[in-house]
Amino acid sequence: MALKTIRRKLHSGDADGRRSEDLDPPKPSSNCEARLEDYIDFGYYKATVGCSDRNKDCLDNKRKEVNIHWTCVLSNLSTQWSHRLANTGSVLGRLLPASSVTTFDLSPLQEERLRSLKRRLHVQFDASCLDHQNALKHLWQLAYPNSETPPLKSDSWKEMGWQSCDPSTDFRSGGYISLENLIFLGKHYPNAFQILLHKREGERATWEYPFAVAGLNISFMLIKMLDLESGNSNPTIRMEAQSILVLKGYFVPELPSSKARVRFLQLLEFDAEAFDHLYCLAFRMLDAQWLARRASYMEFNEVLKSTRIQLERELALEDITRVKDLPAYNMLASIS
Repeated sequence: MALKTIRRKLHSGDADGRRSEDLDPPKPSSNCEARLEDYIDFGYYKATVGCSDRNKDCLDNKRKEVNIHWTCVLSNLSTQWSHRLANTGSVLGRLLPASSVTTFDLSPLQEERLRSLKRRLHVQFDASCLDHQNALKHLWQLAYPNSETPPLKSDSWKEMGWQSCDPSTDFRSGGYISLENLIFLGKHYPNAFQILLHKREGERATWEYPFAVAGLNISFMLIKMLDLESGNSNPTIRMEAQSILVLKGYFVPELPSSKARVRFLQLLEFDAEAFDHLYCLAFRMLDAQWLARRASYMEFNEVLKSTRIQLERELALEDITRVKDLPAYNMLASIS
């Protein structure tokens, strides 16, 4: 089958400054997959065919040249189209990055705040520790200010949403930070705390989610979502764009999957308590999702998953420098 010549018109901003150039496309293989052999007699490398079978080194060298050439061609095409679409303001232009690799260096302040947060993650709740006991009592006083604090083992704790009469048994995966998060919610957003605790908004289900245990799950969800348990201490966050979107045989870089984590690290620059504020917002978002779905106890995991998805989407928005910049924060601020 005769080869057709494709003329590729380039804008004045093309890398080599040429207005147009002729490229001969490769011969399609029978299984529709691009093979190196398809390019042997293509473009600048027709001389490759002249290599005899006995001169395998010559053929191998030419194949390497072809491979390098087409790697550069596809890379340039991806970059050119990314810039071109971005300049038009199209949806695809906003999705395609101009570069396949982005680096983000933490400032000394961000590094210190991230280390401080990770230290908190490694603290397990210790029922024998006086400070931890007092923190649990403080939580009760925030929840029921006009009620006497019960013993640390009492059925009264079930009223707050603990699974047993001994709250210390519920801290298996959340750690002490999950208790700190609940206290932070009660101190900084007291109205929201009371509304969430007593389920004062909306038409509630007969079998509601338990407030305290839900709070522990939200802490755990945020830790996983932001990859805070990662052992990588390198302050440089490197995002490798993965080539998984195929467009007419060309691979186009996709947005990095760790954008929520990177945005959170940026939030630490302006707010040392960004994680705690994000926790309070996530709790409020979960309750809103719960009411919108008319959910009941057995649907809690699905609601938690939806909350995470919504939070990740909001963290991916532009011009977010503080938790208060997130659109959903209005729901929290309106009742604080």
